[in-house]
Formats: sequence, C-alpha cells, structure tokens
Amino acid sequence: MRSRRRFWWAIRLALGAYVVVSGCATSGTLPDLEGLPGKIAGQAGRRGVVIAAPHGSSDARTGEIAAELGRRTGFGVVVATGFSLEPDTRERPGRRYQVNRPLEGTPGRPPSEEVASARAREVYQAYEHRVRDVAQGPLIFYAEIHGNSHRDAVNQIEIATVGVDRDEALRLRTLLELIRDAHLRANRAAPRFEILVEPANPVRYAASGAKRDGILRLAQRGLHIELPKAARTDWRETYIAILADFLVQAVPSSAGK
Repeated sequence: MRSRRRFWWAIRLALGAYVVVSGCATSGTLPDLEGLPGKIAGQAGRRGVVIAAPHGSSDARTGEIAAELGRRTGFGVVVATGFSLEPDTRERPGRRYQVNRPLEGTPGRPPSEEVASARAREVYQAYEHRVRDVAQGPLIFYAEIHGNSHRDAVNQIEIATVGVDRDEALRLRTLLELIRDAHLRANRAAPRFEILVEPANPVRYAASGAKRDGILRLAQRGLHIELPKAARTDWRETYIAILADFLVQAVPSSAGK
C-alpha cells in the first residue's frame, strides 16, 4: 500500500509540474473516473496530442515515464493503473484488463489468448473516453508507452505504428537513432538499444488488438512504443530525454499548437 501511495504521489507531482511548463496549451487535471477496478488519470495539454500508459503499474515505470514525457513536451497525458485481475508470481505475470482494448489477457501471451468480457469493455470505454477528453478534439497523434522483459527484445526498442507508411517509418527510425546517438555521446555508459519501427521493420509487439478493436483505431498517427526493462529502470532518465526529443519532432504538423 505504501509503494502504491508513493507511485501516485510521483504521478501527481509530474502532472502538477506539467501544468506549469505547458505554456499556452489548454491544461488541467481531469477528475478521477468512478466505479472502475483501477484509476485512469488524465492531464490535458496540446490539443490532439496524447502520451499514454495503459499499463502504468503492471508495465513497471511506464506510468511515471508517460507523466514525465508529458511534463517535458506539453502533450496531454493519460495513465491507467491498478487494472490487474491476478497478482504476478515468480513464474508468470498475472492476468489483467488490457485497458487500451476491450479484452482481458496475460502480458507476453499471444493475442489469440485474450478474451472479451463485459467488464473489460467497460474499462476500455472509460479509457477511450479519457483519451478523447485529454485530446480535446480529434486524436491527431497518440503515443503509448509499454514495457516488456522478453529475452528476444531485451536490446531493442520496438515501435508499432498506425498511419505510418514504410518511408515515414524509415524517417522516424532515423530520427530516433540520431537523437539516441546524440544523447549517448554525453553518456557513454548507457546501452545503445536497436530501434525497430513498423512497417520498415518486423516487430514482436504489433499491437494488433488495439489497432483492430481498441484505442489505436482512433489515432491519425499512433506509436506503440515497447521499452525493454533497462530503458525503464537503470537508464530511465537517459531514455526519457531521448523519447521527449523524439516525440516532439514526430508529431504531424497538423497537430494543434
């Protein structure tokens, strides 16, 4: 319970500070949604642009990362926490509401094993409503922060996409690589994660469910960003700075100022 209070204090601190730095963008913390098995925090920012962490507690540190990215960029932020159905064990992660799509499932398991339920749809509808409120209009740019510890993805950052063709994916990959390398020149001890951007590269986590039935179907441009554990823990500050610089430049010019 104490660790959960500390987590929410960190989220609220980051979101509160974000109001100060977001400049002329409409901003403000949205009230908590009632009657859910978890919490969905929302902070309005630049219109049409949202950074989100739908698994803010079960994907460790992603809620804090999304909140800090919002503070640095002035973008809107949505963070969902506490939507677990079963606790994690040493052998495997527990089941959870997937939040960004109307399904229940277990992290790391194939999408074919996810199941629909009335409660999962209720959770998703609340999440979609919050994202729409934070966007304050059409969802022009939406970036989701996720985490995984799969051994095949331990040395890479994967980005599944919506509204991005192969040429644009190559441009985004090059942009992120250049920003990464610029930051790492000043911090040579930090790991140099490989960058994979769909559809220029195949990715393990393609976000097919969220694209088909969930939040990504709403975005004109969507980036589903999977971070390995080291990028979320030991080297979190370095990769927050990298991602903040990248996301500011990845937003389409049509997004609201």
